[in-house]
Amino acid sequence: MDVTDVTPARQRPVGLAELARIPVRRWRTVLAATGLVLLLVGAYLLVYPATYTATTAVVVRPVVTDPFSVPSGGADRAVNMTAESGIATSNGVIDKVASITGRDTTGVADALTVETPVGGQVMRFSYSGHSEAEAVDGANGAAEAYLDLRKGMYENQRAAVLKSYDDTIALVTSQRTTTQRSLPANQNSSSPSPRTSALLDQLRALNDQLATLAEQRSKIGSADLSPGSVTSAARAPVPSSRDAAPLILVAGLLGGLLIGGLVAFIRESMDRRVRTADEVSALVGAPLLGTVGRDRSGRLSDTDLRYLVLALSRWVDGPKPLPLVLLSSAADERREQVTAGIAAALAQGGHEVRLGVAPESRDRIRPLLQDAQRRHPATEPTRPRVPRPRPAPSVVPAPAAAPMGNPEDTMIIQPVRKPRPFPTEDPKNGGVYRSTTTSADKTEIIPRVLPKETPTVDGEELRIGAGAVHLVPLDAPAGGGVTVIDAPPALHDERGVRAAREGRTVLVAARDKTRTGRLSQLVERLRAVGVEPVGYVVTGEKRD
Repeated sequence: MDVTDVTPARQRPVGLAELARIPVRRWRTVLAATGLVLLLVGAYLLVYPATYTATTAVVVRPVVTDPFSVPSGGADRAVNMTAESGIATSNGVIDKVASITGRDTTGVADALTVETPVGGQVMRFSYSGHSEAEAVDGANGAAEAYLDLRKGMYENQRAAVLKSYDDTIALVTSQRTTTQRSLPANQNSSSPSPRTSALLDQLRALNDQLATLAEQRSKIGSADLSPGSVTSAARAPVPSSRDAAPLILVAGLLGGLLIGGLVAFIRESMDRRVRTADEVSALVGAPLLGTVGRDRSGRLSDTDLRYLVLALSRWVDGPKPLPLVLLSSAADERREQVTAGIAAALAQGGHEVRLGVAPESRDRIRPLLQDAQRRHPATEPTRPRVPRPRPAPSVVPAPAAAPMGNPEDTMIIQPVRKPRPFPTEDPKNGGVYRSTTTSADKTEIIPRVLPKETPTVDGEELRIGAGAVHLVPLDAPAGGGVTVIDAPPALHDERGVRAAREGRTVLVAARDKTRTGRLSQLVERLRAVGVEPVGYVVTGEKRD
């Protein structure tokens, strides 16, 4: 199959399950955000001083002449609550509360809150202090200061109105006195003169005016100037900001989780990594050779590695196998573990493996091979047992028929067995000679049958199973057996691309680690130098 004809996989729609996996996958981000929010909440609860809030309720009464009369219209029309709220937060009230609590006027203005409900005549004074006593004194002091201020304002207004009535009454009284003096002493009551009648009419009008003014003044004097009363005075204990500490902690926890989830989604949108094999296939354009997961001990699964070796057998077991180059875009994609696992699996199957590694990777790959060597110790290859030849039986010929005549002339012939030769090694010619006991003194030379020589491989040797792995340098010349090359990350190291040009390239991508941008850039660089990957391997896949 031509790997260049592989069609990229169609992008799958993202479901709710995959969206829920993002915060789970980035649990460190969510945990950090939650911890930061909880730390701020804890600092607020422990470091920031507690705030105690006391509330005093005041009923505001309108100023009426008859205290038992009901004012017409609604309560908000009888008393302008907007104006009363302005009076309650005026400088006079704030100065009085500041003198009671000992705080500055700015702090009192920030701590005092006045609530005036619409359609009602109840005002609530709320004061936030650093202690219960301060909160209680502040709320009660604000209410009392408001009532005193409002009563003083009404008293001043009544005094001004009464003074105006008094002045008018005094003027009308003086006019009446003047009119009385203008009346003649001797007047006829039956037939008064016109002048006298006019003066009498003026006198009666002044008396009526005085009576009206006196009545109005009496009403103003009898007006109820009580501004209201305190219906619910503040008293201890009062609620504080520490009372809701458990709820604040729960709110901080939920808020931290929410903020952490948002940060996780933002990081996910900014940091794209491969999540499935389909995404890698769309980027690489090559077939999937296998997925390698990890077992409970944290090592790569031996079963997955054996299946991966079966997928690579088409290039490993060929007549002229080319080096198998494993390449990745970054160093943290478990490429070295996959390379060591493939080499160990090939050696376990009886192959002589040349593992080419870079100097900086040798110390990381050697422990992986040593671990495979402990789990799969070296074994001798099984040899077929050759049966030992049996000696030929001695032939005893039957006696010949005696001729007619003298019996002494009959002769019996017995077969003579030659002695078995004993081979002796000749160190000079490397052969074996056998001495015979025949009449002719001859020496028969039998050449030694040497076993088939295995190709000599340089480098550090580790016997695994029926084969061996030889650690050789990355640029070592080609030799016998199977060659596997652990190429350095080729995105910033040209040695990886140079090694990929000498064999068949297999890309290694790690789930949730390999960045899509780096993988695309690596594929572009490989194709720019004429290297087409034969497939890819995905690590970190979870098992169902």
